Amino acid sequence: MGLTYKNAGVDIDAGKSLVDLIAPLARATHRPEVLSNPGGFGGLFSLLNHRYDEPVLVAGTDGVGTKLSLAKRLDDHSTIGIDLVAMCANDVLVQGAEPLFFLDYFATGALSIAQAKSVIEGIAQGCKLAGASLIGGETAEMPGMYAPGDYDLAGFCVGIVERGKLVDGSRIHEGDLILGLSSSGLHSNGYSLVHKILQTSGTSLDERLGEQALGTLLLAPTVIYVKVVSQLLAALEVHGLCHVTGGGLVENVPRVIPNGLLARIDTRTWERAEIFDWLQQAGPIEGDEMLRVFNCGIGMLVVVSRDQADEGLALCKQAGQPAQVIGEIGRSDSEEKLQLT
Repeated sequence: MGLTYKNAGVDIDAGKSLVDLIAPLARATHRPEVLSNPGGFGGLFSLLNHRYDEPVLVAGTDGVGTKLSLAKRLDDHSTIGIDLVAMCANDVLVQGAEPLFFLDYFATGALSIAQAKSVIEGIAQGCKLAGASLIGGETAEMPGMYAPGDYDLAGFCVGIVERGKLVDGSRIHEGDLILGLSSSGLHSNGYSLVHKILQTSGTSLDERLGEQALGTLLLAPTVIYVKVVSQLLAALEVHGLCHVTGGGLVENVPRVIPNGLLARIDTRTWERAEIFDWLQQAGPIEGDEMLRVFNCGIGMLVVVSRDQADEGLALCKQAGQPAQVIGEIGRSDSEEKLQLT
């Protein structure tokens, strides 16, 4: 008998079984604009019913990074898909765009149907939270490229916005206030440093930190801010948005601040979750490094005029999203765009 693909480590039948299992999950996320395409090689999404004078499509792609290693250690893959959607959808959102559809890429050494299904269930849940349709994806089985049980993820999100309503920071002006929307924890950044801390400190993921285990706190999924920010965009004149991802406040805030202006942020205006204090002490990590690596409790910034800040906070409260004024926009006489107290 000759060699087969299965002899080489690729199980075509398992891949087909997975497709059959996840098809209902994807269909449950579909918006009316999704077109049926049985057996197609690409997802179809109609823009015919979108009434825009100058529609602009906004695309974003990202992964989850070494947080995947934590999911493997804890053997809990149920929320990592939410992280994947969040990292892409939040990036599209900060341009003022409504996420429309999402695609994923799942690569592994040997396909575990149970593991992959758990991941993709999380992706489908994330798509529902983002209001985006899961219209396609790819599962790649690559023996020899990944160790047993290992996998990697990438996601791709496309949104739409009226050109005149693009949020690019150009409307930010002196005197604006900065609203900080709380994070759920580390989100999906800084985990290479987290793994190093766990290794050097010898701390068990089962160790209790308050009422929860350390591992549970570290695996908390990234907040998808689409619902609350969409409400803010509809009700207020939002001057700027910033998704606090890799690089923390230090690297991300200056990306949205126009030349000649300065974001003054007071880190004493919000209470950091205990997980950040634990990381800083267990490292130990200097305060400046914490702000360069982690979101430190703030996952999204919204810049609005001073007279709309209270309304913005009220909308956040109604949506169940903790938020507070964390700073203001001032004039800068140098190239500096961020000042952290």
